[in-house]
Amino acid sequence: MMTYQFRVEGHLDDHWSAWLGDLTIARHHDGTSTLTGPVADQAQLHGVLAGLRDIGATLLSLNALEASPLPGHILAPSPGLQGRRLIR
Repeated sequence: MMTYQFRVEGHLDDHWSAWLGDLTIARHHDGTSTLTGPVADQAQLHGVLAGLRDIGATLLSLNALEASPLPGHILAPSPGLQGRRLIR
């Protein structure tokens, strides 16, 4: 299982969290939202991306993050993906 961070334009309401796989939503002052959480496999990743598409969210970036050994903590982006914007 890998933790992913999806950054989208606009402020998403909390009710989208459950619909998008129980991702944690953080809203930022720049008018964007970040959804972060564990994604089990490529099928679930594609499901989240399809869900974002279906609600009309504009995906700004996608990062694969390294899971922390401490519950509720996330480390830096995984080596190889660090600093790499997949979508912009």
